[in-house]
Amino acid sequence: MLLVGPGAAAPVAVTDASGNKIELAAAAQRIVSLAPHATELLFAAGAGSHVVGVITPADRPAEAATVPRVGDSRAIDLERIVALRPDLIVAWPYVAPAQIQRLRDLGVAFYLSDPHTPEAIADDIERLGTLAGTRESALRAASDFRARLAALRARERGVSRVRVFYEIWHQPLYTIGGAHLITAAIDLCGGENVFASLRLPAPSVSVESVLAAAPEAIVAGTDGAVRPTWLDAWEPWRSVPAVARGNLFVVDANLLHRAGPRFVDGVEELCFALDRARINLGR
Repeated sequence: MLLVGPGAAAPVAVTDASGNKIELAAAAQRIVSLAPHATELLFAAGAGSHVVGVITPADRPAEAATVPRVGDSRAIDLERIVALRPDLIVAWPYVAPAQIQRLRDLGVAFYLSDPHTPEAIADDIERLGTLAGTRESALRAASDFRARLAALRARERGVSRVRVFYEIWHQPLYTIGGAHLITAAIDLCGGENVFASLRLPAPSVSVESVLAAAPEAIVAGTDGAVRPTWLDAWEPWRSVPAVARGNLFVVDANLLHRAGPRFVDGVEELCFALDRARINLGR
């Protein structure tokens, strides 16, 4: 299962999101990505040419479209992965855990990527670059990412806080908890997640609990930031400040829901929405 490519003789080691130390005798030359955001991270780290397998959807960057598919978020093709002879697999902890354990039992090295803060995304880029032997490219990409975050944070420093309800889906009604990466983005933009006290990453909530929380902005995440009809379904609830002030916004879920290099683009969209919310609130 292990393959060492020519010119990659130096050992490499990093620690992943789970706290496990990944040690390779040489930089990985054949990498399988089992998460869309991980695929984007690998390409950002300069390791795109090393990626030999991905799961659907792997639509960014464009080069990822040509990489062989080894499954999707519901199931992965173990035989195909083994046939690709990876020396490293990058995975999200919640994708097909039973199948991933079978691969672990075969002795394949795993890096688990699960960023819970924007800064952790940059850390993942650097660590994956180390494992792939593309550290210099990864350091540049991570530095650019951190610089954009810093610029947004400086721009939003000192602004008035906006109470935000972030809506993932409407039936049933789903939002994000306090430990979610999007909550960190809301905070960076000078907002406050009204359900930050909930511990689940994506809890189901009731309409009544949203009304009681009295959000000043309601933000929906959809593919391509296409405004959904269910966002405007809040219009009858004029007692909610977000509705009364016209603060119903939509952002691109493909950016903000993936913990990859484009996440910062999603944060920019979110910050712009909350800036507009402050104007509508008269602040």
